[in-house]
Amino acid sequence: MPAPPRLSVVIAVFNEAENVAAVAGEALAALTPVGDFEILFVDDGSTDDTAARIRQIADPRVRLVRQTRSGKSQALRTGVEWARAPWIGTMDGDGQNDPLDIVQMAQLAWSVDPAAASPLVAGVRRRREDPWSRKVATRIGNGIRQALLRDGCPDTGCGLKLFERGAFLRLPVFEGMHRFFPALFARYGHPLILHDVRHRPRAAGASKYTNWGRALVGVGDLLGVAWLRSRTRAPAVLGEG
Repeated sequence: MPAPPRLSVVIAVFNEAENVAAVAGEALAALTPVGDFEILFVDDGSTDDTAARIRQIADPRVRLVRQTRSGKSQALRTGVEWARAPWIGTMDGDGQNDPLDIVQMAQLAWSVDPAAASPLVAGVRRRREDPWSRKVATRIGNGIRQALLRDGCPDTGCGLKLFERGAFLRLPVFEGMHRFFPALFARYGHPLILHDVRHRPRAAGASKYTNWGRALVGVGDLLGVAWLRSRTRAPAVLGEG
């Protein structure tokens, strides 16, 4: 078996056949500075040609994992489980994220003292290229979340994240957890690093979310995460013996 890469980039996709080839090509070119890496697409039960388009990418660093339709959070979890690197970067498969930001986020994470807890590096879209209705809905949602969780992150919905694989796999898994990474990682003692990232208009296809759909599940998720944090006791490991 070849040596594991330094970084695995996990991209959860659902019906993104029009975008995956361009996303993979851009990421392959952008990620060169990090050293050895792999790109892991997780196809969350697509009904179009998404999986076939990914298989056509002629580069061994691009891998495909398919699962039954289970939602973005579980797709990310599946990707992290299959990833071979100790560090994970995540990005969306619609072309709105710039993979160059993953490189900068990795450099931030790797500059932290190795003796300290590994950080979560979270992308923050200061200028969003989304319809005004989504921007307003997101601002309201972020305000409510901050008031209740005080997680210190102004944009948890950004798909660009970077974290240590083992730290992620210790988190509880539930659909919607990807919107609460800062609060969940913090409860386990991992510091948050914010990084301003670029955001671009969607190149093709349509968003899989609606403002009302997010709002309806978001309230329940928010209350659930608040309860979960109150019941989490992360131990300080004292060593063996």
